Amino acid sequence: MTRNRADFHQQNQAGAQAEALRLFELKAVLQGAWLNWVASQIYALRPAEYASMVRRELARLQETSEN
Repeated sequence: MTRNRADFHQQNQAGAQAEALRLFELKAVLQGAWLNWVASQIYALRPAEYASMVRRELARLQETSEN
């Protein structure tokens, strides 16, 4: 990981975690419609590196909730 990428990750980690939590909390509200909705929300995030951070954090939240 380059220094620039590490800096980006460090600067955006808290925001990505907060966004993932916001999306995850709507799962109970949207129920069956959540998967398509959350995919569209992540797709709209920019830059792509930030969207990937949110996606990874969301996956971690889902895994934690299932265990």
